[in-house]
Amino acid sequence: MKVLLFLAKGFETMEFSVFVDVLGWARNDYGVDIDVETCGFTKTVMSTFNVPVIVDKLIGEIFVDGYDALAIPGGFEEFGFYEEAYDEKLLDIIRQFDKQNKPIATICVGALPLGKSGILSKRQATTYHLKDAYRQKQLSAFGANVVNEPIVIDNNVITSYCPQTASGVAFELLKRLTTEDQMKVVKAAMGF
Repeated sequence: MKVLLFLAKGFETMEFSVFVDVLGWARNDYGVDIDVETCGFTKTVMSTFNVPVIVDKLIGEIFVDGYDALAIPGGFEEFGFYEEAYDEKLLDIIRQFDKQNKPIATICVGALPLGKSGILSKRQATTYHLKDAYRQKQLSAFGANVVNEPIVIDNNVITSYCPQTASGVAFELLKRLTTEDQMKVVKAAMGF
């Protein structure tokens, strides 16, 4: 199995690393056949707080058929997150994953490009809930039925409302790609 981990400029490092860690523990310690491949618009993507990450693939090299799931961490507007997160190339990839009913896992404002792509219309979802829920209002404007819960699952889409939910989203993605029992084994091994 292969997970595409998309990094838009200004992504949050904690929300990125949780997917690498949880899925890495499953592969390394428990032999789960799962790889994570990172992707961005540029070979080096600068995260929120200016931590550079070198990605495996550029967005133009991505063929959705080669992946089993998509993961998108959120990021900060001040660091340029929406410049790339709202790019039509990413929105098209999101639509393709959804059309094939493959899992799409997002953390915090990683849900907003899903909303912009149109896949959340009339579906339940959530996103950043603090600061007068202004990001949830944006998600609602994209047609989503916003639920103010930490993690919201609607069919193949997993959304969450803040960085604190990051590990929960990664474990939910692992469960979807393997089994609940396998996820629980990895979760316990990581001390959760």
